[in-house]
This record gives sequence, structure tokens and C-alpha cells, in this order.
Amino acid sequence: MYPLSQSPGLSVYVSHSDGRISMLKAICLQHVPFEGPGAFAQALTKRGVTIDYVFVPKDGLPEDTGDLLIVMGGPMSVNDSDSWIAKEADFIRSALFAGQPIIGVCLGSQFMAKALGATIRPGKALEIGMTPIRLTEEGKRDPVFGTGPDLFDVFEWHGEIFDLPKDCTSLAGSTIAPLQAFRYGDRAYGLLFHLEMEEAGIDSLCRECAADVTKANLTAQQIKAVALPLLAQGHRTADRLIEHLLQSRH
Repeated sequence: MYPLSQSPGLSVYVSHSDGRISMLKAICLQHVPFEGPGAFAQALTKRGVTIDYVFVPKDGLPEDTGDLLIVMGGPMSVNDSDSWIAKEADFIRSALFAGQPIIGVCLGSQFMAKALGATIRPGKALEIGMTPIRLTEEGKRDPVFGTGPDLFDVFEWHGEIFDLPKDCTSLAGSTIAPLQAFRYGDRAYGLLFHLEMEEAGIDSLCRECAADVTKANLTAQQIKAVALPLLAQGHRTADRLIEHLLQSRH
């Protein structure tokens, strides 16, 4: 396929070798109904990119990864024994080795790390709500994160962490999770945090994962009061990431 046009706010089309013309398509792998692509979906839609949603535990895996693969979060662990988890890890590994543009969010980043040989393990504490993270030296040079501040707050909801997989670049870390973001090649980003998070998503997490809120000695009101004024910064970074990955297809 060959790109015909691409510009923020305009439709993005591709020309196929058989003469067909179609719009770019993103595939979004979801693991629970209440963790969707949020601001990533907005960034894709405004550029005319269509999104196919796949609920992996129920529907299985798609036939292909589309033009951009987004792997969302969920309360399960990539170490769980469900058969679909191993199959999804294999699917993601194939996409990574093929050089496909990929965004892995929270559980999605853990799937990416596992697919690349890293061990996923419990962190020393839950990270829930807004957390300050700092860019590494490599992160400061990254085409997406390097255009923003070195220290910034992101929305978190996880208990497991991992070390940097082989052949990857560390982009950012926090006190509890020294690896918060990594890049494989130029077109695959694993993010332990949620750039895409919106108010409705916070409400859903607080409702569906109430035990985590209690365990972290927080309330839903506290989480929202801190997070809501800061979500827009994450959305701007999400938009830059989508733009970068779409441009990378040229």
C-alpha cells in the first residue's frame, strides 16, 4: 500500500497495488469494556482513520493489525493462564517483529514487554491516579516525548512492572516503576500509564476496580480532583504520538 495523503484534521487514504483506495484503519484490542482508547480515538477520528474494536477475551484476535495497533489495559495479568493471553502475546510479538506501528497501554505495554522477553512482576506498591514521571536522556531525544517537559504527571492504574526488554529504548520512569515508557524500534511504544484517560474512564475504573482504590488508601473523589485538571496534557501527548506513528508509515 502507498500513502496518498495525510494531514491532521483531514482524511488519510492509502492506494493499494490493485488500484483500490481506502482509509487507514486502526485495530484496538480491548480486554474489558471499560478500558477503551479515549483520547487516542479522538486523535485518530479527526485524521479520518477508522477504528475496529476487538474484545479479545470474547472475540479472539483479528486477522491482521491494521495500519496501527493499539493494545489497551485491563485488570488481568499477562502472567495469567487463560489461553487467549498466550495467543495475544504471540500476536503482538509478530506485529513487533514485522515493524508495525503499535501503542501498548498499561496491560498493553506489559503484553509488549512479555512478547519481547521481559518478566512481568508485582511492583512495590500500586500506582493509581496522577503520578510524576521523568524522561530519561533517550526520552528527551524521542520525537514524541522529547517535545514536552522532562518531568510531568500521568494517569496510572497498575500494580505490575517490568524491566527494559532487549533491544528497546527506555523513555521515562517513576520512583515505583523505573520503566514507565519504552520504545521498540521507531514505531512501537509501550506506556505503563494512560495518556488517553478521560473523566468517564476514571469513573469506570473507580467503579469497576473499587478494591484497588481502597487498597491505595484513596477515594474516587480524591483521584478525580487531582487528575481532571491535568488530563489535557496527556491528551496533547497522545495526539503527538498518533501523528508520529501515522507519519512513520511513509
